[in-house]
Amino acid sequence: MNEISELDLQNLRHLIGGFSTTHCKMQAYAEQASDPNVKQFFQKSAQSAMESRQQLMKFLQ
Repeated sequence: MNEISELDLQNLRHLIGGFSTTHCKMQAYAEQASDPNVKQFFQKSAQSAMESRQQLMKFLQ
């Protein structure tokens, strides 16, 4: 893989941080939800954010 630029590295860091924040918030919302459908929605959203974060992390390896 080619070297990534400083700007690309900063953008990756920003996106990874955003997905981490989203994951934490969705997990917290899921824990507070009483409706099973709402709880499942937030759990899926949290999982999706974590998967996106992990995919972006691959660019740093």
